[in-house]
Amino acid sequence: MSTLAAAGASVGNPALNIAIFVAFVVVTMTIVIRASRTTKKASDFYTGGGQFSGPQNGFAIAGDYLSAASFLGIAGAIAVYGYDGFLYSIGFLVAWLVALLLVAELLRNTGRFTMADVLSFRLSERPVRMAAALSTLAVSLFYLLAQMAGAGGLVSLLLNIDGKFGQGVVVAVVGLLMIAYVLIGGMKGTTYVQMVKAVLLILGAGIMFVLVLVAVKGNFSTLLADAQANSSKDILAPGAKYGISAMSRLDFISLGIALVLGTAGLPHVLMRFYTVPTAKEARRSVTWAIGLIGAFYLFTLVLGYGAARMVGPDVIQAAPGKENAAAPLLAFELGGTIFLAVISAVAFATILAVVAGLAITASASFAHDIYASVIKRGTATEEQQVRVSRITVVVIGVVAIVLGILAMGQNIAFLVALAFAVAASANLPTLLFSLFWKRFNTTGALFSIYGGLITCIGLIVISPAVSGKPTSMFPDANFDLFPMSNPGIVSIPAGFLLAVIGTYVGGRRRENAARQAEMEVRSLTGVGVEKPVSH
Repeated sequence: MSTLAAAGASVGNPALNIAIFVAFVVVTMTIVIRASRTTKKASDFYTGGGQFSGPQNGFAIAGDYLSAASFLGIAGAIAVYGYDGFLYSIGFLVAWLVALLLVAELLRNTGRFTMADVLSFRLSERPVRMAAALSTLAVSLFYLLAQMAGAGGLVSLLLNIDGKFGQGVVVAVVGLLMIAYVLIGGMKGTTYVQMVKAVLLILGAGIMFVLVLVAVKGNFSTLLADAQANSSKDILAPGAKYGISAMSRLDFISLGIALVLGTAGLPHVLMRFYTVPTAKEARRSVTWAIGLIGAFYLFTLVLGYGAARMVGPDVIQAAPGKENAAAPLLAFELGGTIFLAVISAVAFATILAVVAGLAITASASFAHDIYASVIKRGTATEEQQVRVSRITVVVIGVVAIVLGILAMGQNIAFLVALAFAVAASANLPTLLFSLFWKRFNTTGALFSIYGGLITCIGLIVISPAVSGKPTSMFPDANFDLFPMSNPGIVSIPAGFLLAVIGTYVGGRRRENAARQAEMEVRSLTGVGVEKPVSH
């Protein structure tokens, strides 16, 4: 039985935890400051000047993709719900393959800085850029919300902070650090932090994986049997979370659809393909990323069941941070105070790196797509774009802090799944139709982006994720009119359907045929990718 019977009331040494956190921040901030010396142009700030090699970018992609949801949320979901929790690992990994096969290289060959470069290439630039930028901001904020909630739970556990106020202070500190990383280092600094974080995260998870297997003498069957014996639910079969009713099973399918299709519409992941100089390096970076990401998600199965066996679902649920505390509590059981502090610093690094990547993506989208292309109609200088981008980072940081405080206590893998649903509903249909359907037009793009965005967010607002349950963001309110927590099964098909309807509503109006032909050549060959897109 776990030595954490006090439900995480006294975990580790807060002074040691703070010391390791501070050491990590000092090291990474030094890297960011050094990178800032070569950040002179807009391309440096947005995409690191496209100077990273395939392996470097592969580690950075892994660093961007393996968020706190992957490390903290999935381990907790598996520890508490077993088989149903492992869906997150499967969904996130398969989603990466969908992004690779459908959009990654074509997107990289067609655009320059942001996803909107692709969507507006052969369509009416200003309305499509505005829609794409708003969608990017919405997805980024949902994702930021999850990371901030994870930070609050993690650091509260380590520093023995309980209560909303103390956890809110932690979330605010993470937000301020995120703002500092992006303002100082831009994409170059953020990329180096993500590379360091990817190495630390995969190494830390790998060590925990080995230690758990050593504890059961390499017998995976013993691990599963002991985990089941320590749980009040059946965590070896489907249904611990999503098998209670027909509606919960439908929610399970909805979650799976959102996870598998969401990555191909996540702007902060797709933006990483603009940081390499050639299509060949983009493919190399994908190869490295798939290997790193695949290995990590195999680790999560053992980490989750290891936490169920050695800590126990009841202790995990009672700890500050709830399910998100599973991995740190398992680290404490495996290696004591020092190992807990190291693994928690890795989780903290994970959160900082991902929120920095999200912030720079959202700020680049606003500055490049809304300010430079819509407001200034292409007349803004690079210096003006970067200045607006920096201001946007501050605004996004403040909003993320507020939303993160509201979302504390939620499983962050679940919160990230909501971001995936928004991305798959609003961005993916427009991306695919822009790349593959010649008849697709501006009306179809606007119907798809705005329609998918409004449908998805609207259903989330009236779902049990926001109100009506003790685990909701507003547990005392009750406006959960939509019965499923993840709206993907409704909102994603709606996004595709609205794209088709909008295209036919737009009539036989044909977009610029020459631009369409140029986009097809660019997407397949990468010719002209270094040149700015201008209408």
